[in-house]
Amino acid sequence: MMSLQFPLPEFQFPIRVYIEDTDAGGIVYYVNYLKFMERARTEFLRDLGFEHYMSSDEDFMFVVRGAEIRYFQPARMDDALTVVAQVKSLGRASLVFTQEVRRADITLAAGTIDIACVKRSDTKPRALPERLKVLLKLRYGHAGAV
Repeated sequence: MMSLQFPLPEFQFPIRVYIEDTDAGGIVYYVNYLKFMERARTEFLRDLGFEHYMSSDEDFMFVVRGAEIRYFQPARMDDALTVVAQVKSLGRASLVFTQEVRRADITLAAGTIDIACVKRSDTKPRALPERLKVLLKLRYGHAGAV
């Protein structure tokens, strides 16, 4: 059997800061870091081959159950950033990501995002889709016990 060792390797997603991302002071508005992190998580899943927004025939969706973020330095207009998404842990019905927004080798913001899998029909927790677990094991699995 294949097992996963956490945290999984980092997934990196490039983002450019546009004027729409900034506040009146010309720095990235604090909530936009969460939007950048959302994009990186979505692209991580897409890169894995799991396009969950296209799975409307399956009764599940992902919701943010918790978010903790720390800001260290501001990003500014036209900065080229790298947003990192890394699966820290996998539960029966949840994924926990550690994420960072970086400019070159400087971490501007870092957070932990707790994602729950719920039924689309009633928003009650449900197990992660088996297809997602298989894709994670195919990409990141190691020989050994599950």
